[in-house]
Amino acid sequence: MRKKQGFQWKHMTMGTCYYPEHWDKDLWQEDLRRMKAAGISVIRVAEFAWSKVEREEGVFDYTFFDEFLDLCQREEMKVIFGTPTATPPAWLTEKYPEVLNAREDGVLYRHGGRRHYNYNSEKYLELSARIVEKIAAHYGKHPAITGWQIDNELNCETSEFYSEADSLAFRKFLKEKYHTLDALNEAWGTVFWNQTYTAWEQIFVPRPLLNEGYNPHMHLDYFRFISESTVRFCRMQADIIRKYKKDEDFITTNGIFWNLDNHRMMDECLDVYTYDSYPSFAFGLGCDPQNSKDLNDRHWSKKLTETRSVCPHFGIMEQQSGANGWTTRMEGPAPRPGQLTLWAMQSVAHGADYISFFRWRTCTVGTEIYWHGILDYDNRDNRKLAEVKDFYKKLEMLDEVCGAEYTAAFGVLNDYDNCWDTNVDVWHKRVQQASEEEIFAASQIYHTPYNVIYLQEDTALEDLAKYPLLIYPHPVIMTEKRAALLREYTEQGGTLIIGCRSGYKQENGKCVMLPQPGLLQELTGSDVTDFTFASPAEPPVCAMWDDGRTMDMPVFHDIMRPLKGARVLASYTDSYYKGAAALIEKKNGKGKALHFGSTFSRTNMEMLLDYAGVLRPFADLLEVPKEVEIVQRTKNGSRYLFVLNYMQTAQKINLKEEMLLLYDGTRHKGEVTLQPFETAVYKVL
Repeated sequence: MRKKQGFQWKHMTMGTCYYPEHWDKDLWQEDLRRMKAAGISVIRVAEFAWSKVEREEGVFDYTFFDEFLDLCQREEMKVIFGTPTATPPAWLTEKYPEVLNAREDGVLYRHGGRRHYNYNSEKYLELSARIVEKIAAHYGKHPAITGWQIDNELNCETSEFYSEADSLAFRKFLKEKYHTLDALNEAWGTVFWNQTYTAWEQIFVPRPLLNEGYNPHMHLDYFRFISESTVRFCRMQADIIRKYKKDEDFITTNGIFWNLDNHRMMDECLDVYTYDSYPSFAFGLGCDPQNSKDLNDRHWSKKLTETRSVCPHFGIMEQQSGANGWTTRMEGPAPRPGQLTLWAMQSVAHGADYISFFRWRTCTVGTEIYWHGILDYDNRDNRKLAEVKDFYKKLEMLDEVCGAEYTAAFGVLNDYDNCWDTNVDVWHKRVQQASEEEIFAASQIYHTPYNVIYLQEDTALEDLAKYPLLIYPHPVIMTEKRAALLREYTEQGGTLIIGCRSGYKQENGKCVMLPQPGLLQELTGSDVTDFTFASPAEPPVCAMWDDGRTMDMPVFHDIMRPLKGARVLASYTDSYYKGAAALIEKKNGKGKALHFGSTFSRTNMEMLLDYAGVLRPFADLLEVPKEVEIVQRTKNGSRYLFVLNYMQTAQKINLKEEMLLLYDGTRHKGEVTLQPFETAVYKVL
């Protein structure tokens, strides 16, 4: 059972990101007062400001932030203080080039950007610990501070590290895991292509190979190593801050990025998690939103679902407020009127009780002059500021929703072994990505919300039993412990559905010499006798249920037969495996397990959700078109329905019961029209 998060907001709160080092001091007080007038009560500062405290090595000057924080205290503005380790100063990288990260070919990333350091340089760890210690000791008890952000967007920009320090640390990691080279060679299957290692010094982090012919088992351990290094870096800073911070202040970090066990980092290092949400990425130049299949900005609900899996009551540290882009990449349009509120309310719907807009004012210098904030360069009031003010009025009316739980009709299982395996196995990646995208799309258009649950070492039956249905799309890697937990879940009454390509690898990514689905076969009662990608050389192959309905079977096909105690629910209708089982069910105790022999799509998901009895859980309360998202949060017996229109056209919804519109306290029933990009939050009476 995962431990509960250590901090939750008690009230809906709005903030923004502010960079006092970017602006003349004469603007500070005016900025803070304009923020307060807009409803902003918290600002994040300092995450890129190392040199403002340590301009020269070992010389510390707190004057700048002393003055600014004291002003914040007088103006009653709360502050989240960021540790500035995402951008080491020039004196550091010039004197200690070993702190720099490198490309796979060994070329170093140089000073001038961000996130160009590596986590395993002993010198960088030493100097990072020192700057964090100095800042935390000096500001830990400052009354203006309410929280601490560690670094900025860990593993953003790059999540792979190839410096000399990383190779040294990788060897240490492997020695602690395997103890002997014989054990490592066995785990990595180094007999293939004569890769056998006879000395630890022969092992490096991955380096360029012809045709990217990497050892997948080595790569799995490399990604585990990157995650371990990142968590260690975060934990080091959190441990220091905890020595000095006020008891009520929280520790967080922001964003969800790659090659990182965010759940472990949350549990071991943080009090609360925050995400950076930029739905307008879907409309960037070079995208094709009019022909997109991923629901464009609505797709950020999938990312928010992932965030909620890490921390149920999270915050948004950077909520999009303007057009985004660098001078070197990314060109995107400004949010249309109403979209700023839509996207912020999307975050609230999915569990965010803190919304911080990025940024207060667009920077006039540097790479991000096109990453626009609430205010533009001219510093005048504008429509974005007016919309922020209007959003705050709505947010104030949602205060009773703060801390409410997200309602999920089913759960989708995942784990980091399988996540990282998709990085090294294109067969696995193709089926997993296809299913993840389509499960999300089906959830949205059929208004059947879900949670993501990552199976961790401490995952217990209690974590799973709350869901009547669990879908584990493609658990290629399967362990005895996970198989036992899934068996226990079904025995206690749950329904489990697995997809194709399940259970044929062990934890190092080695294929097991067992019939598929391997360790899950007894549970599912299915035997994969053959398998193939859906061939582009023939028409699409479908499957037929025993009642005559057909469903699509995209991407890949497990060709199966039922074992004793199992029954066939659907069979293939075409190709050389016509008549073979495509969907098998086996009852286990009070529940059942299904093996679906393909990837999931929005059409076959509708059938599977209906079969499991979880489809459209809000149908008794309201009817909405597929272009509108429905989210429910619950608290103390009250139900709150978020209704979000992502379209440029008005959409009609039908409320089947009388409901209270929280924005203004009016009661509604029957047909309601949502204007373009309009949102509504109803309390079910």
